[in-house]
Amino acid sequence: MKSGVVVKRRWKWFATVVPGLVLFSLLVPLMFLLGLHNHFPSGYLSDDIFSSNDGLETTVTSVDHSVSDIKIQISCELEYGSYCLWSVKHKAELKDYLVKKLKDQLFLARAYFPSVAKIKSEEKFSREVKLNIQDHEKILSEAIVDADLPKFGQENIKKMEEMITKAKSFNVECTNVCKKLAQILDLTEDEAQFHTRQSSFLYHLGAQTMPKSLHCLSLRLTMEYFRNPSSSNTDIQHAEKRENPVIQHYVIFSKNVLASSVTINSTVMNARVSKNLVFHLLTDEQNYYTMKLWFLQHSYKDAIVDILNIESLSFENLGNSNPLHISFSEEFRISILDSDQPSSGQIRTEYISIFGHSHFLLPDIFKNLKKVIVLDDDIVVQKDLSSLWSLDMKGKVNGAVQLCKIRLGNLKHYLGSQIINSDSCAWTSGLNIVDLEKWREHDITATYQILHKKVLNMNVSSWRAASLPISLLVFEDHIYPLSDTWVLSGLGKDYGIGKKSISKAGVLHYNGNMKPWLEFGIPKYKSYWMNFLAQRDQYMDDCNVIS
Repeated sequence: MKSGVVVKRRWKWFATVVPGLVLFSLLVPLMFLLGLHNHFPSGYLSDDIFSSNDGLETTVTSVDHSVSDIKIQISCELEYGSYCLWSVKHKAELKDYLVKKLKDQLFLARAYFPSVAKIKSEEKFSREVKLNIQDHEKILSEAIVDADLPKFGQENIKKMEEMITKAKSFNVECTNVCKKLAQILDLTEDEAQFHTRQSSFLYHLGAQTMPKSLHCLSLRLTMEYFRNPSSSNTDIQHAEKRENPVIQHYVIFSKNVLASSVTINSTVMNARVSKNLVFHLLTDEQNYYTMKLWFLQHSYKDAIVDILNIESLSFENLGNSNPLHISFSEEFRISILDSDQPSSGQIRTEYISIFGHSHFLLPDIFKNLKKVIVLDDDIVVQKDLSSLWSLDMKGKVNGAVQLCKIRLGNLKHYLGSQIINSDSCAWTSGLNIVDLEKWREHDITATYQILHKKVLNMNVSSWRAASLPISLLVFEDHIYPLSDTWVLSGLGKDYGIGKKSISKAGVLHYNGNMKPWLEFGIPKYKSYWMNFLAQRDQYMDDCNVIS
């Protein structure tokens, strides 16, 4: 009798646990999809993966928004930056809810059927279960979404639910049920992992790929440029200003015509005087003619826009040892350990924008200039920048906003043993004052070339990933810290930035994956970017570029 009681108790326990396992198997994919799990491997740079053994540590400061928002954002940033927040906000209505329920019932019925079929007194019930399984299989073979289900589909669901409940009440062997549910759980976990990797890849691919509308715009502008060759000779008259070191020279590296246009337009519209502004826009050969036509057809008060094809330039000083690749500002996403609470194992995600390899050509491209201000193409200028030209940089080469949440010592595993001061803050691009005279005096380009060779000999996944240690190390003792009020970062990743902080900032930096020209850009920050986007443009209308 005792053994019978034990068996009954075990069965009751199992009957309680099995539904829990089934529910868990259903929730796993949803948890992965929404980014609610907390065990995703830490850290990657651009599209270059760092393993979690890199030992990266940093101090994490608090974010200015509610506790609940902080918890959600931390969870999201651990996975895909702000992807899960975006996915929740843009969650699509399920069109296959009933189909999935039929599949779940079919899994359970198949798990219980072998055990129920062995009960001699329940042969009739066993046949009913078998027939209902066959009905489910037939329905599911013809239905993908709920709209495909026959009218009696709901009746089948109700009937199968009753059968499963009755099957659970029998004292049957647990072996078959356990094996089936374990198999289902394994398959579900594999599928969840696949979709996790796939969604992460597709999200970052979307962030790094030009949208179809912008690609269309680029093609249309290029075709029109060659259709009207006379337009190529209309910008020769300002050649003297382009070489004049007395006026203000801004440099932008970009392949995105709309982004660079917004950066230039916002700078000009907020400048007290525009006639002394020259913008040197460096792009690649593929986008050169797109840029030429756009900036010939759009005026920016009295400012001059000079388009340069960086691939057509020659650099005598580099000789045969030219290691430079055509690249623009690089953005790195790094997951780092919270050193305030190392025992908690909390990870924080930071974005660092840094000079790409092409930036180290600046003194060779602009041989007659003494100073330039380098702007990233994912910024919006909100204040007059003229005061920066008279700033005393105390003999430093690069005026930049520092990111003291990350110290160079925290990155020593990746930067190597060449760090001069481990307490030095990392710096970020976006808005940078570059003293070209001091650059030449300290021969920064030669230092770059030496570091480039050393870093590539280290365990670096690609030459793009190499730009992070090179940029941080080459300017380590040559950074003049700009006031934090000049640049507000994070508009491409952080949902918690308030209007007050935005209104005070001189420059808004949309660093992060959620750029304002992308569909999944953060909606509440898009208006600041859209304010400076060209309106009523024929090519934008033809390519469905929203303005």
